[in-house]
Amino acid sequence: MTIDAETKHTAPLKPAMLSSDSLVPAKRPSSWGWVLLVVPIAFMVLLPILSIVMMSFSPTENIWPHLVSTILPRSLRDTFLLMGGVGVLSLVIGTGTAWLVTMYQFKGRKFFEWALLLPLAMPTYMIAYCAVDFLEYSGPVQTSLRYLFGFQDARDYWFPNIASMPGAILVLSLVLYPYVYLAARASFMQQSVCALEVARTLGKTPFGAFWSVGIPLARPALIAGLVLALMECLNDYGAVVYFGIETLTASVYSTWQERSNLGGAAQIASLMLFIIIALLYIERRARSEQKYSPTTGYHRELPVVTLKGQKEALAILACGLPFLFGFAVPFLVLLNASLRFIDFFWTDEFWRAAGFSILLASLTAVIAVVIALIIAYGKRVTAHPILKPMSSLAGTGYAIPGAILAIGILIPLATFDNIVDSLMRASFGVSTGLLLSGSLFALLFAYLVRFLAISLGTIEAGFQKVSPNLDGAARTLGQTSIGGFKLVLMPIMRPSIAAAALLVFVDTMKELPATLLLRPFNFDSLATLVFEFAARGEFEEAGLAGLTIVAFGLIPLLILNRTVSSRRPTADLD
Repeated sequence: MTIDAETKHTAPLKPAMLSSDSLVPAKRPSSWGWVLLVVPIAFMVLLPILSIVMMSFSPTENIWPHLVSTILPRSLRDTFLLMGGVGVLSLVIGTGTAWLVTMYQFKGRKFFEWALLLPLAMPTYMIAYCAVDFLEYSGPVQTSLRYLFGFQDARDYWFPNIASMPGAILVLSLVLYPYVYLAARASFMQQSVCALEVARTLGKTPFGAFWSVGIPLARPALIAGLVLALMECLNDYGAVVYFGIETLTASVYSTWQERSNLGGAAQIASLMLFIIIALLYIERRARSEQKYSPTTGYHRELPVVTLKGQKEALAILACGLPFLFGFAVPFLVLLNASLRFIDFFWTDEFWRAAGFSILLASLTAVIAVVIALIIAYGKRVTAHPILKPMSSLAGTGYAIPGAILAIGILIPLATFDNIVDSLMRASFGVSTGLLLSGSLFALLFAYLVRFLAISLGTIEAGFQKVSPNLDGAARTLGQTSIGGFKLVLMPIMRPSIAAAALLVFVDTMKELPATLLLRPFNFDSLATLVFEFAARGEFEEAGLAGLTIVAFGLIPLLILNRTVSSRRPTADLD
């Protein structure tokens, strides 16, 4: 396919023509090659959604009345209770800690700046297993209570049940609050110092300035972080099932796998799609209607108030508790389990699961980066009006929960397999069986649709930092758009490409719902291995597998913290 029809050699330009304006590459509306590459990618992302919508309105048997009378009331109640509780708690923890580490100086502040991000490396299902292991009757907490107070058994004292709705809200909030923390901290660091100082001169206390100025200015960022946390909450399967909570995601899985009703699962998934669309609408509305920017180009360092005494202790406690219970304690539980069952490291089961996880995560990362480069660079060098909406559609997959993706992908793949099988039976009397359904291809397809948005966002952010004049300089030297990318832009874009690949790799390693529903027979990733051991009550034996997932997840978080920290406004050098 010829993407750029221009000749490779051009006539030399006169020196007068080499101005900075002339070096900006002219975008070519007639370059259909890029369009033919980007449109199928956008269709690939939309295919699962279209499949679910079509099947939910035309299932083989209409079970809407049965769903409405039996399954949906409890599923909707549990889903909205869980999302509401997680939303409130994540917003409070994330916003409060972000304001503390941005605006105040106290002991441990530098540590908490990056440590508060670490729970993101802990998958939700992992912290749920660790919480139950840590707080159950035979766990270290209750064992210590019985030893200290002389209790004989559980009848002698009361202890809260972590495997409950309040427990699930607390556990998920401790993992998901960093989405709000990250967005809030980035927003606070970019806020106008002048606005905060004006609030103080009008008699506002530091908390008053936070409430009346800091929060309103950061509202779009807070809503964006909150929406991400809520979408991850809706996507969760391992934790809610382990706690016995019947959310919509759990109902999709049970309706499909246990009741063998794919049409009913598609109908439940369509309700989840409606919730996702509503969340995205709220987030877009917040960003479009509430935009704030400084009225002056003068920047000074943010004023930092030094805390002493009781206030300093409260700040340390407020930042320390989320880190302690969101990462430190679960990490120690995993480490202890790994050391106790270190022999699991030498088993074929562990290495087979680790090999499959690394292989799939690596393939997903490479393909996602290549596709993201095609979309982002095509939009950069071509002005065709369809590219912008198509690239936006290609980046919506991350909002789709894994359970919905699994159903939406299985429907067209199963249809394709049945058509091929029927043709082969009719023509040659041979059954081809399932070619794509239940294969690694289906799993890889789901990963790409879900995590392409991460790669695309990172690559586009990298391109925005590269001057268009470099494209023009390459063109004046006789290079095509592809040649210019290879020789000029590719070396500059390497950090962004590496970051995109790393983020996709880590998220693929952690993905559980789509992997459970689409994996081939006798296939286990590290995530499904941990899930199956936990389902059998043998979570500690898979502690090494869980620790491996967490270790991979720590790497991009450290990179992310450095990126956010570098955005703090500094004093102008006059």
